[in-house]
Amino acid sequence: MESTADSLGEEYATMRAYVLISVRPGKARDIVAAVGQLEGVRHADACWGVPDIFVEVQTADEKGLNELVIDRIQKLDGVERTETHVVAG
Repeated sequence: MESTADSLGEEYATMRAYVLISVRPGKARDIVAAVGQLEGVRHADACWGVPDIFVEVQTADEKGLNELVIDRIQKLDGVERTETHVVAG
């Protein structure tokens, strides 16, 4: 977990992670566009190789990370698999 200052300068804990996404052939561009619109996504790139997409995310806590990955990203049409790597320290 990291700490981030809000607009008033007060610090709060945040959780950063990298989500690696494998998608069905031909779906990478659509998934990158959809993922890029989700709250908590800092950056998303389609890449050559496996996995197809690398996404940097930041959420307030583990619950927020679960909601983002399980309830939103994994439910997108064309997503076959995700792998989440939480940033240490």
